[in-house]
Amino acid sequence: MTERMEYETVSVRKGEELDKSKLKDFLVEHFPHLQQDELSIKEFSAGHSNLTYLLSMGKWEGVLRRPPLGPVAPKAHDMKREFRILSEIHPLFDVTPKPYVFSEDEEIVGSPFFIMERKRGEVFDTSFPPHLDVTPEVCKRISEEMVSKLVELHSIDHTKTSLHEISRPEQFMERQVHGWINRYERAKTSEIREVDHLTQWLIKNVPENAESTVIHYDYKLNNSMFSDDLTSMVGLFDWEMATVGDPLADLGVAMGYWIQQDDPELLKYGLGNPPVTIMNGFYSRREFIEKYAMKSSRDVNHIHFYLSFAYFKLAVIVQQIYYRFKMGQTSDVRFSKFDRFAQSLITLGNQAAFDFREQI
Repeated sequence: MTERMEYETVSVRKGEELDKSKLKDFLVEHFPHLQQDELSIKEFSAGHSNLTYLLSMGKWEGVLRRPPLGPVAPKAHDMKREFRILSEIHPLFDVTPKPYVFSEDEEIVGSPFFIMERKRGEVFDTSFPPHLDVTPEVCKRISEEMVSKLVELHSIDHTKTSLHEISRPEQFMERQVHGWINRYERAKTSEIREVDHLTQWLIKNVPENAESTVIHYDYKLNNSMFSDDLTSMVGLFDWEMATVGDPLADLGVAMGYWIQQDDPELLKYGLGNPPVTIMNGFYSRREFIEKYAMKSSRDVNHIHFYLSFAYFKLAVIVQQIYYRFKMGQTSDVRFSKFDRFAQSLITLGNQAAFDFREQI
């Protein structure tokens, strides 16, 4: 287990420390059996948005999530909402982490936060842990499981939950397009070529919203955890964007993150090293979309719109992170060149809209 721990977590980064004394008091209040144990805090190394920590006290472990440092966009990084989503989805979709406790008391860690279960398994992004024997057949099996779990998520009967109280499925994509355009304007640090061209096309080409399902809306390989033998998904994380909305928007976002072997360098290396999905055996985007359509029986004829929007949405997220870096709200050097990647994603969004075959 030591090797996996080192792969997943790091010492808490400078400036992102938690008040150990206050946090331990909170934990003992809610988990009295932990009273005699020392608190150990590590930080999960992956992720560019919310801060996620591994808490250990004796044999007990939990995961704490809190918003990023500095000011955040309105309605973004809503810990209370994400905790509620986990509470509703966990009983219906077992890869969802079990939520433990939520707190609005900013005196404890500096912001609202929640604690959830720590799941065990394999997480990978740009490489596989060295102890795993990964073949093209294994990569294909992982691809199949990613498709199957997305279809399973979209089959949940959301009327059995209270998610409709925090969701607005009507005219979902129309509101998404305008909402993310507004977010871009608030995070803009310079003029990016082709933005107006892309946003006007998105506004004019919103498909009719024929169906609403539970969607994760940040569905990607490094938000997933697999069993030790890599045969099944055992965890799905980062539910802050989840809602009831268009399932094809979820598929589009998943494909926006799904990098394939023949993609241009600017897409492969925009966030650093390319993900493992460029390896032999992983589905191409076309194969993923076709398998999803077959398993879900959904019409994917407008997937070019959803992929184009996914690239735009990711561009805005990247730009928001770069804005925080430029404004001095975070000193994480990983973000110093995110403005260039945002521009590259805008270019890809236009290509998906006007030359879709080149993108799949």
